[in-house]
Amino acid sequence: MRQVCTTVISLLFSLLAFTSCSSTGGHNKAGEADNGKPFNPTELLKYDPSKGDKKIEEFMEHLHKVSGFNGNVLVAKKGKIIYEGSFGWANHLTRDSLTLASQFELASVTKTMTGTAIMQLWEKGKIKLDQDVKDFFPDFPYDGVTIRLLLTHRSGMMNYVYFVDNIYRSQHLNQKKGLTNKETMDLIAKYKPARFNKPNASFLYNNSNFMVLGAIIEKVTGMSYADYMKENVFKPAGMTHTAVYSKAVYDKIPVDVVGHDRNSWKYSVAQNFLDGPVGDKGIYSTVADLYVFDQALKAGKLIKPATQDSAYTAHNPMIRGHFSYGYGWRIFESPGQRVIYHTGWWHGFRHIFLRDMKNDVTIVLLGNMVNGSLLHLDDLFKMTGMPVVRKGAYTGNGDTAED
Repeated sequence: MRQVCTTVISLLFSLLAFTSCSSTGGHNKAGEADNGKPFNPTELLKYDPSKGDKKIEEFMEHLHKVSGFNGNVLVAKKGKIIYEGSFGWANHLTRDSLTLASQFELASVTKTMTGTAIMQLWEKGKIKLDQDVKDFFPDFPYDGVTIRLLLTHRSGMMNYVYFVDNIYRSQHLNQKKGLTNKETMDLIAKYKPARFNKPNASFLYNNSNFMVLGAIIEKVTGMSYADYMKENVFKPAGMTHTAVYSKAVYDKIPVDVVGHDRNSWKYSVAQNFLDGPVGDKGIYSTVADLYVFDQALKAGKLIKPATQDSAYTAHNPMIRGHFSYGYGWRIFESPGQRVIYHTGWWHGFRHIFLRDMKNDVTIVLLGNMVNGSLLHLDDLFKMTGMPVVRKGAYTGNGDTAED
């Protein structure tokens, strides 16, 4: 009898051990790897303004009053928000003030999420990184353009923004209705615009790469880009104030924040046909949701840590010894330091989203006034312990300049 009990107890302990291993190294509801770190968006977003970092507050007030920053900011360190605030107008014409819930057109910060979606599809075996675009769009006019080259801006493609703009203006087409990604791909197939370079010849950042990736996501999944992102990125990450809005779907984009260009309130930017294609842009979000996205990635809720490592690897030669591009992320590297980040600039919006992987610092600045205010963040970087992420601060040898 004792021997039977011992055997049963041993089996129970083995089962418990197996269950424990499965839960810590297992999978979340979306079927992706989870590294076992606790993840609670509600807890992450708790913030007491009375306990906010006063030095950062003073810095931001100065950036607003002196450098003209108009927008929202969030700074977090080691999993805790240490400062967040709103500065200025959502729409100067109607005198609507920004709030922390204000949604901004993320511009090219969208590329970080498109890249994440592409890596999800790769993890699931739906695509291969060295698969040719012609596998999905046989009429695509360029040979040798792969998903990997699109992710790293090495496709050599022309920038569809200028190409499509020229067609619409020269042919007097309806500029209020947005194009879909598929319609943009059809225009490229029809007109076969000259590319800038041969595939993989050099790094050339442009929106065509991620617009095509957005089209591939739709083709592979049979879902709209908006629906795929909602179900596979926004919901699993707990991003409750994030959505894709395309002028191909909406006559008027349903957000209150208006972009302003040329450093003047006179120039509010009206959305048009170029706000139709998505993937390179088109996601609208808040500073809080971008922080949640950052933490969801770190917790392994969207793609596996090993997949993130490949996305955060420099796939282009270093610029000034520190700067490169991975899969949908800009990269700053120096000995013992790595900051994964992206900037955004589109139709009156100007942003920067930074993730210091060593010091566990996240900085999000979303602005709706295009000016030079985001070039004056050096003191903010130093306050948080983040390296200065500004190319002009370094020489060709990677040394800090005397400025």
